[in-house]
Amino acid sequence: MRLTPDLRDRAFRWIADDPSETDRAELQAVLARALGGDADATAELADRMAGPLAFGTAGLRGPVRAGPNGMNRAVVIRTTAGLASWLTKQGKSGIVVVGRDARHGSEAFAADAAEVLHAAGFDTRVLPGPLPTPVLAYAVRKLGAVAGVQITASHNPPADNGYKLYLGDGTQIVPPADREIEAEIAATPAAVSVPRTPGASTVDPLEDYLARVATLPRGSARALKVVATALHGVGAGPLSLALHRAGFTDVSLVPEQTEPDPDFPTVGFPNPEEPGATDLLLARAEAVGADIAIALDPDADRCAVGVPAPDGWRMLSGDETGALLGEHMLTGAPPTALAANTIVSSSLLESIAREKGVRYDATLTGFKWLVRAGDGHGTGLVYAYEEALGHCCDPDSVRDKDGISAAVLACDLAATLKAAGRTLLDALDSLAERHGLHLTRQVSIRVTDPARIPALMAELRATPPTELAGVPVTVEDLLPKADVLRLRGDGVRVIIRPSGTEPKVKAYLEVVAPVAERAAAHARLDALAERAGELLR
Repeated sequence: MRLTPDLRDRAFRWIADDPSETDRAELQAVLARALGGDADATAELADRMAGPLAFGTAGLRGPVRAGPNGMNRAVVIRTTAGLASWLTKQGKSGIVVVGRDARHGSEAFAADAAEVLHAAGFDTRVLPGPLPTPVLAYAVRKLGAVAGVQITASHNPPADNGYKLYLGDGTQIVPPADREIEAEIAATPAAVSVPRTPGASTVDPLEDYLARVATLPRGSARALKVVATALHGVGAGPLSLALHRAGFTDVSLVPEQTEPDPDFPTVGFPNPEEPGATDLLLARAEAVGADIAIALDPDADRCAVGVPAPDGWRMLSGDETGALLGEHMLTGAPPTALAANTIVSSSLLESIAREKGVRYDATLTGFKWLVRAGDGHGTGLVYAYEEALGHCCDPDSVRDKDGISAAVLACDLAATLKAAGRTLLDALDSLAERHGLHLTRQVSIRVTDPARIPALMAELRATPPTELAGVPVTVEDLLPKADVLRLRGDGVRVIIRPSGTEPKVKAYLEVVAPVAERAAAHARLDALAERAGELLR
């Protein structure tokens, strides 16, 4: 790759306008190698300058590195200045809350965001240290803030960080607000020219949040041995406190993963869904004879549940946990209550909602849509989940996914079942007997070249399959509403979409069959997964 004058000049301008001496030196080093004819450095420089980052499914995400296509102080400063300008034009003034996780760069990014907002005239409140994302989301509603900013990359790889934005009602932004804010960011002057003023006040909503979570359990049984992990994130302390406040006192943490560590040394990928991520958790659960295992992701907004099975411990899928919590939360709910999950999640929740006599809605992926289910405002919402381990169990307080409250309610359900001589697996069997087997699986590919993703989606649209695993299917294209293909046939469903947070294309599979056809249903799911893998190659 050749270094063009335009790329060279854009890099020089960014370096001159970057307020971080460290980031200036980092980008200067890449530029110097590119000027010396290093093709790899030129390609890296082009990638770094290919920004700006755009708001995706859950805010901005990117590698911590210098340049507009990364997470760094200059990007955070300009993003926050754009946010402040947008809020002002919307007639919003008052409190803005800023929180952060413990990833590389998070402390400096949160400080910059707070200083920009304070200089712009907002009553800026900063959380006292690294805390879970749900605590920030709770604080936005509790304090009546006009917005909230959480510096986090959730479950992304260690090299990444991100910028998650909440509006005054505690929900994440949706169109057209995201594009309007991006326009304000684009119109913002160079980061070095953006005013920043120290002096934001500190607020700690953790105690209030924990008190609220302690009120959520629906049963009275508390005899349960719990093992949990935060995967080196910020959730270990708050989760332990929440469980104890709710009455679950027999709780132990995986010691190797308890303290926040931005390098995530014991896991290849800090996501409870990834193979191997919960190995230490399940080993400890087996060793101590636990009843349930809980895994949070690094910012504690996702919750995975592990259970003892006849052939050893295993993690439940997000859909299995979603069905269990759905029935738990919807039992006794009034007809006006609303349950929701995403179009890529299992259809079992819809059947449960019908049985309970409550309303149901399926939304696009992302909790920014789930908490707006039904009438666009989430009126009457009692429970929402997505298959990627996200659960919203208390939408009145946290209008987003919350791994801590989900963990408390999962323990509540497990303890209630244990007191009756039953297990979570027994409860899943009961659901299957009443609603049929709903088997789900995900197949995905990770790409190194982002251009491969739209090309693959275009190929699938041009020549969609007419059958899957021997079943004729019809194809529904959700464009322009969403970049999603939905393929459905008798008892099978496949949904294909690009990930909103990672360089992946994902296929979400579901097979529905009577319990008596369990073996055949599993065989069909295996065949469906093989075919989906072929489609994504």
